[in-house]
Amino acid sequence: ILHRMMAEILARSGELDRAVEHARRARELAPDDPSVRSILAQLYRIQQNSGEAEKLLLDAQGHPIDDDSARLLYQIYLEANQDDAALGIARWMTEQDPDEPRGWLALYQVYEKQQRPLDAEQALRKSLEIDPGNLRIYAALARSMRNRGDKDGAMRVYREMLHKAPDDHATLAALAEAQINDEDVEGATETLERIEASYPSDLESVKRLGYLLYEAHRFAEAVTRFERVLAASPQEYEVAFFDGVALRRVNRDADAMRAFERVAAQHEYYAEARTQIAAIHERHGRYKEALAEVERALAAEPSRELELYSATLRSKTGDFEGAVGYLEGLLASNPDDDELLYNLGVVYGEKDRDDEAIRYMQRALEKNPDNADALNFIGYTWAEHGENLEQAEQYITRAIELRPDNGYIVDSLGWVYYMRAKPMMAAGDIAGGRKWLTKAIEELQRAHELTGGDPVISEHIGDAYLLLDDRRRALAKFEEAAVMGPRPEEQPALKEKLESLRRELE
Repeated sequence: ILHRMMAEILARSGELDRAVEHARRARELAPDDPSVRSILAQLYRIQQNSGEAEKLLLDAQGHPIDDDSARLLYQIYLEANQDDAALGIARWMTEQDPDEPRGWLALYQVYEKQQRPLDAEQALRKSLEIDPGNLRIYAALARSMRNRGDKDGAMRVYREMLHKAPDDHATLAALAEAQINDEDVEGATETLERIEASYPSDLESVKRLGYLLYEAHRFAEAVTRFERVLAASPQEYEVAFFDGVALRRVNRDADAMRAFERVAAQHEYYAEARTQIAAIHERHGRYKEALAEVERALAAEPSRELELYSATLRSKTGDFEGAVGYLEGLLASNPDDDELLYNLGVVYGEKDRDDEAIRYMQRALEKNPDNADALNFIGYTWAEHGENLEQAEQYITRAIELRPDNGYIVDSLGWVYYMRAKPMMAAGDIAGGRKWLTKAIEELQRAHELTGGDPVISEHIGDAYLLLDDRRRALAKFEEAAVMGPRPEEQPALKEKLESLRRELE
């Protein structure tokens, strides 16, 4: 007994050689004591000495002395990567007691390690025949099926698991993970909602649900989940950032700013959060505040994109010369940079110096004919002036080919169609004008969907309905634009349209 105790004490302190000496002495004194045999075998296992372990645990015929010896020797072989030997022990276990699931699970483990998934699954199914309520075995079966590409089969296993235990957390979590990996957003959302209902304290699942809802553009629902997470874990800065973006998409700018303010200066999303705050200030005409936020972002994470944004905001604060000088300085070092030329054009456009703006845009296209923003700018500017409309359509169509999911470029195409309809309607060519207006509304509605809602696009749709003499729809779109909060420089014209239509429709 004393030697066995000393072996245990020395093993815990890491003195393995001395522990083995005491365990061997205990074995000499009590050769039939299974606890002594087990301790000595475990010490050999730690020393990765499978040969000495075999001498202890196998009988003269090479079979395990008993079930405990078999399980221990199986682990020793498996850890030593002696897979064939481990497989032999696992088979012996199933032969000795075919109704004991541990033997079949041992077989599964070896087969999985040997990358024999069908054999592994057969062993798991045998285990389930013996222990049909064991969800862990079901989970292993589903995982194996997914790993070999049988996703439908794995889903059937998950459904069977949920039939046995509808609210089992581990099963629901595994199912959600599989659905996310399969890009089954609808299914994963439904599963995570089940987890949320049954396990409201599982904030990791709530967070994942929030991200899925965000990706599905269900922004209000995403905000609800993000804010639950933030209430419990205020330092979830990534969640705070996406909460802010979602709040912007539902036109809750003040709340969005508070969410972005949560993002700590050391976090990877800090610069982008400050940029988002800048965009909110810009939207509301607070250009100096926007510029200050961009400067904070630049200090944290310098980038050309932020430098260009800074130049645009300088122009909007009234510092036109400063903006041009800033960009010209960058251009001196990068004369072939089409983005710098594009942004110089934007600055001139902000000052309504459209001829100079277009010249810069054309220079940008000389450097890069696939600059979609420059193509769009020229096309939209021509449309605003009602000139070169066929060429404007060509430019914008090319920009859409380059960036088909950009709602603002699609809006430009709709506006070109509107401007093509306008002179026709004025000249009495109602049929021709309606043809172009129908196309305009189709593109403008698509732009609205792609952007998730924008006040300028809503106003454009209202203008198209007004030209069609559909005044009630026009009023609804103008009111929608007003609720979204257009920039201050756009408000007087929109206000005038609203007041005029309301008087007419009273």
